[in-house]
Amino acid sequence: MTAAVAVLIVGLALHNAAMAALWRAGLRDGPLTVVSAWKEALLALALGVVAWRTLRERRLPFTPNAVDALAAVFALLVVLYAVLPQGWLHGEADQRAVAYGLRSALVPVGAWFLGRSVPLPLERLRALAIGVAAAVAAIGLVDLYAVSLDWWRHSGAIGWYRNQLDLDYGTALSGLPENFVYNDGDERPERRLVSTFLSPLATAHVLVVALFCLTALRRNRWTAPLAALLLAGLLFTYSRSALAALAGGLVVLALAQRRWWPAAAALALVVVGIAFVKAYPSIGPETTFTPAELAYQRENAARSPGVSSDPFSPSESSTASHWRNLRDGIDTVVHHPQGFGLGNAGTSARRTGDEPKAGESTYTELGVETGLLGMLTFAAWGLGALWLLVRREPWLAAAFAAVLAIALQTDVLGVPWLAYCLWTLAGAAVSRAPLSSRMR
Repeated sequence: MTAAVAVLIVGLALHNAAMAALWRAGLRDGPLTVVSAWKEALLALALGVVAWRTLRERRLPFTPNAVDALAAVFALLVVLYAVLPQGWLHGEADQRAVAYGLRSALVPVGAWFLGRSVPLPLERLRALAIGVAAAVAAIGLVDLYAVSLDWWRHSGAIGWYRNQLDLDYGTALSGLPENFVYNDGDERPERRLVSTFLSPLATAHVLVVALFCLTALRRNRWTAPLAALLLAGLLFTYSRSALAALAGGLVVLALAQRRWWPAAAALALVVVGIAFVKAYPSIGPETTFTPAELAYQRENAARSPGVSSDPFSPSESSTASHWRNLRDGIDTVVHHPQGFGLGNAGTSARRTGDEPKAGESTYTELGVETGLLGMLTFAAWGLGALWLLVRREPWLAAAFAAVLAIALQTDVLGVPWLAYCLWTLAGAAVSRAPLSSRMR
């Protein structure tokens, strides 16, 4: 079982880049869909082995607790909202969107119970996660300065997203996701680190988790270089939310361990992060828009005359968009607390051509799909798991807290590495004895 988790940690870091390369090589449509389902198949196989052993031994592989009950209740609500007729809930999702929503919501549940059911060597898997993240950061930094944006325009990334996943990002960047660059209103935007995830946000989230993994290692001659590499990669993703979540997680780590250095590191990170974000338009690797992209950018700017280029201004385009989506999502859940059914929010809706009734925030997307009860159950499950992790693995508690915070404005369940790997590690850590018991 350890090998399966290790494959997920490595394979999911390479997944998007590998699928884009396969699309470019000519493997497309149904055959590529089958290949890309390797992660679901591996998780299902691992859970199948656990179920078979449970039936054979006639006993559960772990002692259930209240947090497990919350995970089970959440899973039951997800299944219920998958089978309820959309018309009853005023939803508009088709069966394909429902299937996407079902998979997205159930993967972390399956990963959690896999971690709870089998003894996993957390120390070895933690070291593997650090190594994978370091490679992701290194590849991303090389890409920023050695590979042109034009190469990406002609790579398989656009085909993988638009033709295979039905995620059409329009003409703003010739079909690439707009967040491949940081657009401060200048006609020469700065590149953002996307690496093998083909996404600055997914890369940033994994690097945040890896930095917390690093805090649990005994210091040696590799600690400082690894920390510098991971932090450099994180900074060049230009994800302000990830930097803020990292600082918040360090505070959680300081409280959990009752040590001062994580709090001092959080303060230093805030200073470095602010300075880097302010300086990025001057120091970031520049690129250029094509004539068609430039025409689109000018038209878009004319439609939004009040947008600020100050990264810390509430009217900055990205910040304003996040707050607007969060506010609108909360408003939708409050006024329609019964939910609309699976497939009506986020990527699940976009992939099937429907207008999402909520987007970006994990919590509001779940509230739209599984109702207020489903959203609160998921939040309670996450907070309950965090409470247990604080006593067992403080480094993992800090990483989990950071991801739960990021989930306020980002669909973290849409980042497979987090949904599969982090929730598996969290489940495994909860199955361990509290830290105080192991130190006696």
